[in-house]
Amino acid sequence: MLDRIFLYLAVGFLTLLAIVVVFGDFIQPHDPLLQNFLARDKGPSAEYWLGTDDFGRDVFSRILEGSRLSMTIGLASPLIAAVIGIAMGTSAAYFGGWAERIITRATDMMMSFDPLLLGVLVVALLGPGILNLSIAISFALIPSFIRLSRASALAVRQEAYVDAAIAMGRPSYSTILRHVLPNISGPLVVVTTLWVGTAIRLEATLSFIGLGAQPPAPSWGNIVRYGVQNIFGSPLPALFAGLAITLTVLSFNILGDALRDRLDPDKAVR
Repeated sequence: MLDRIFLYLAVGFLTLLAIVVVFGDFIQPHDPLLQNFLARDKGPSAEYWLGTDDFGRDVFSRILEGSRLSMTIGLASPLIAAVIGIAMGTSAAYFGGWAERIITRATDMMMSFDPLLLGVLVVALLGPGILNLSIAISFALIPSFIRLSRASALAVRQEAYVDAAIAMGRPSYSTILRHVLPNISGPLVVVTTLWVGTAIRLEATLSFIGLGAQPPAPSWGNIVRYGVQNIFGSPLPALFAGLAITLTVLSFNILGDALRDRLDPDKAVR
């Protein structure tokens, strides 16, 4: 019962977040980039619901605007990584041979790096910016999708219906799309959902250290960064942006756990 309550809260929060992302321009009470030095470091009020930062910018409006960037990268990066990683992992498991050995060794090498460190290395090579940040996070997540899809596809590859499809002369791409991918989609959907939260956390971390969105564009990560720098002036920007990151990542993790329970064949049988 408690798990169901948490799931409803998580879905409700993510639904509210989706509304904010889509209709943010109509919800923001102030321009998130507008500076007002006469209103620096103000506390919550009827005019500024979550107070202002050290430039007099409305914290509430900046968090709403930052949600767009954080959610866009958080959703796009795992999806891009999933498409590339699943294609490579499934192909490696299905065809085998030298291609599988190369993909497997490259995946092992990439997974020896922490995703955050791998993201830092890619951004350091490409330079800071939103596009490069998305590429870096996608690159950091690809190895996990390769490994999971390859392991799942190897099990399905041994099934009789796959051998029957091959014996009937069905093309390899058709066999993969019609018989392999549908039977490994469950764990891949779960992992993709869980990695959305990880991608949001990576974006916030990289932006916090100055490798993500560049000012004046707001993202949750750089709002926390500038809030920490002015922690004695006003702790509210860091507090509320950090709370937004925490609640979003937690909600995606709860949703991922629920999907895992729903798609688990053993629990479905019981």
